[in-house]
Amino acid sequence: MWSNLIQRIIFLFVTGPGIMGNIIIFVRHVCAFLMGPVKKPIDFIIIQLALSNSIIICSTGIGNIATIFYIRNLLDKVGCKTVIYLGRVARGLSICTTCLLSMVQAITICPKSTKWKFKPCTAWQILQCFLFFWIFNLLISSNLLYYITAVSRVNRSEIGKYVGHCYMLPSKLVVGWLFLSLTALRDVIFQSLMGWSSGYMAFCLYEHHKCVFYMHSTRFTHSFNPEIRATQSILILMTCFLFFYWEDFIFSFYLGSTVTHDSIVLYTKIVLAVGYAVLSPFVLMKNGCSHC
Repeated sequence: MWSNLIQRIIFLFVTGPGIMGNIIIFVRHVCAFLMGPVKKPIDFIIIQLALSNSIIICSTGIGNIATIFYIRNLLDKVGCKTVIYLGRVARGLSICTTCLLSMVQAITICPKSTKWKFKPCTAWQILQCFLFFWIFNLLISSNLLYYITAVSRVNRSEIGKYVGHCYMLPSKLVVGWLFLSLTALRDVIFQSLMGWSSGYMAFCLYEHHKCVFYMHSTRFTHSFNPEIRATQSILILMTCFLFFYWEDFIFSFYLGSTVTHDSIVLYTKIVLAVGYAVLSPFVLMKNGCSHC
């Protein structure tokens, strides 16, 4: 009894602040984008990131309410398809948007003499990137619309994989490998770009600190503070993303290869699944990423 109560408190403690944090970030940057004298692409990117994170938390939360609070038949077939599909799409969007945020900031802080010609300097160019991200992630997750179903609709002999509160029916081997390969390719490409841009930003910060140390100029240091704080914020964000992504991957692999009903393992998996989505708005707020 006490164990179940503690699990529910932890679940609400994690998801509640996460949703509120993303709403605050979303509203703040929508206002900055609409009312600011200059339409900063970085505001548009953070709006998309907050939206993706909110969908991840809500889809994971709805999916696990049935398990944690012992609610049967919370979702029907359409509800299962919608929640699982949107959650998977939002995870893809989170990867792509985080990568774009890292790359745009890397381009922003690089010396003017070496800035690349494809620097996205308008919100319209960022919108084109988002259109591609949405279409791509909607397509590579589309198999879920066919194979996900509610538990009440499943013949127990047909169950292929348990997905939280719903079930995934077995698919053809070729279909399964196709969508798995596309998802893996997306993750490898965007995480590689993320790693490259993060490494470049770390190098720029190192050069900046060397220059400040050499010049001993207080005025010079303050003039770069907002930009440097924004870069540090995004580097912390990249570290959080990679940590939670790979920890979630390891736990998912473990749960997929073993049959376990250990509640500690299952709830750790839930926390890791939403960890980045919950922490990222507080990282952005604490380090003042509105100055990006």
